[in-house]
Amino acid sequence: MNLTHLITPQQLLLVQILSTAMMTGLIWFVQIVHYPLFTKVPEEGFTAYERSHTVRTGWVVAPIMLVELVSALAFLLSSGREGWNFKPAGDPLNLMALGCLALIWISTFLIQVPFHGILEKRPDRRVMNLLASTNWIRTVLWTTRLGLLAGLVSKSVTP
Repeated sequence: MNLTHLITPQQLLLVQILSTAMMTGLIWFVQIVHYPLFTKVPEEGFTAYERSHTVRTGWVVAPIMLVELVSALAFLLSSGREGWNFKPAGDPLNLMALGCLALIWISTFLIQVPFHGILEKRPDRRVMNLLASTNWIRTVLWTTRLGLLAGLVSKSVTP
């Protein structure tokens, strides 16, 4: 089934910017509030807390990240659709936004997920601090991505 007939490029861009905005808000909350509070959890209960945190966060974050990824790729493939002059595949803002998304996924699975894996086994203040400091990668990338997508919205509605 070809989904490009079910959803327009404009709708894909809207879904993409909404999911990115949700992740941007969430990542800032995690960066400023949540990760710094890890060091306040007593060591004897930390691993159970971390396991619960990972599962609960996954239920919130995974669907949004997947919607963001799928809508970004579908938007890229919508280039050249009839009735729409905007070309996502060749647009530098779109390509930079996709680059940010790729780096977010790489950072998540090569840096943050392994740190959470360590913390699920044992409390380690050094790893908690590394998690918080390396999470700035995703915080900056999601914030940048949101700005780039806002620029795309502006560009795509201008004749």
